[in-house]
Amino acid sequence: MMLNPTELITSDKNQTVKLVKALLTQARQRKKQGQTVIEGAHLLDAALRSDYPLHQVLLAQSAYDHTEVRQLLRRLPSQTHVLPLSDALYQSIRSLGTGIDIMAIIAIPMLELSELPVITDDCLILNDVQDSGNVGTLLRTAAAVGIKTVLCTSATAQAWSPKTLRAGMGAQFALEIFEDLNPQDILEGVKTPLLATSSHTDTLIYSHDLRAPVAWVMGHEGQGVCAELMQSAIPIALPQPNGQESLNVAIAGSLCLYETLRQRYYS
Repeated sequence: MMLNPTELITSDKNQTVKLVKALLTQARQRKKQGQTVIEGAHLLDAALRSDYPLHQVLLAQSAYDHTEVRQLLRRLPSQTHVLPLSDALYQSIRSLGTGIDIMAIIAIPMLELSELPVITDDCLILNDVQDSGNVGTLLRTAAAVGIKTVLCTSATAQAWSPKTLRAGMGAQFALEIFEDLNPQDILEGVKTPLLATSSHTDTLIYSHDLRAPVAWVMGHEGQGVCAELMQSAIPIALPQPNGQESLNVAIAGSLCLYETLRQRYYS
């Protein structure tokens, strides 16, 4: 694919550039437009491997000769528009640090829980997990162990924000993620037993049978799982012999998901 030099964008007044800046920095604009931005060769590769449609690709002029960029451009559907930006302009809008200067605008899936039948299989519930890094790590771990469905309450960090996408390393493309739910939505839609980590129980994760489908609930970094969900969940403890108050939610969730996997396939 050859770049048209007459298309080279140098002004931040360009409408696409203005849109990308807004999508990278404003959650409100991502919701309004129903779009987000993926940055870097790894995320573009993950999207292409999942056949996820790219609305538009932007790249720095100097990145065109990069081997990975050339390979990505060859894999793009023929109708995908590629917009070259001057290096200075690209660097002024990117949120990713030094790397391969390529990004793409993509649509955010708008999934409604009502579109699903009652959930009776494994799922992950993120109950107001507010840090994008934690959300991305949990999504990445869920995809790694084979969980397909993730339910997020309304105060959870956006699963498709640029920060969460980077932390998830493309896991979003392998998942069905339902956002902006309230606890009642989840209790009505999920019939799989709910399990939530708690320091107020003697039931250790290693002695609890996890071989049947489960719905793991991971809660807010400071307040934990909300009372409404906790009342319907089985409390599970992660042993902490040194007496620390709690683990980071992403680490705790990853331990729970991998213990579930271990019991089913490696015990």
